Amino acid sequence: MLAVEIRDPRELELTPMGDLWLVDPETGRQLQVNTSRRSVRKRFAAAAAAEREDVAAALRAAGVADGHLAVEFVGAPRIRELNREHRGLDAHTDVLSFPLDGAGPTAGPRELGDVAICPEHCSDVTEAAVHGTLHLCGYDHETDAGEMLALQARVLEGLR
Repeated sequence: MLAVEIRDPRELELTPMGDLWLVDPETGRQLQVNTSRRSVRKRFAAAAAAEREDVAAALRAAGVADGHLAVEFVGAPRIRELNREHRGLDAHTDVLSFPLDGAGPTAGPRELGDVAICPEHCSDVTEAAVHGTLHLCGYDHETDAGEMLALQARVLEGLR
């Protein structure tokens, strides 16, 4: 079984609650969103479905048929903090992957890991999602002979 879903199914739909003010805690920027508008809810659902398809395409290309992963979108300060904590690099980056179960046998459903994407620092969110997912599947462009980036290019070509 392959699961590429948000952990809480309620997060797949935007509840019609009327006007909401979204505040970016890092910048203080505010955005008013009327969740009662059907067009807003449809755009939210379409974006969630597209992101799941990007990740699923990368998993299929890597030959991964089962498992679960989570994708989180984070701001610039958070991606820098994660990069510093986990890679020892005090710098921003576009995407980070945190593999969990690896390729060996597991006692239950495979937990592939987590992908953190910083939209502020990537030119293409789809590319970042595919890139991070391939890392969870064991690919590493820093140590292979170009296999990961070639596979990434094939996946992206198929998505476009």
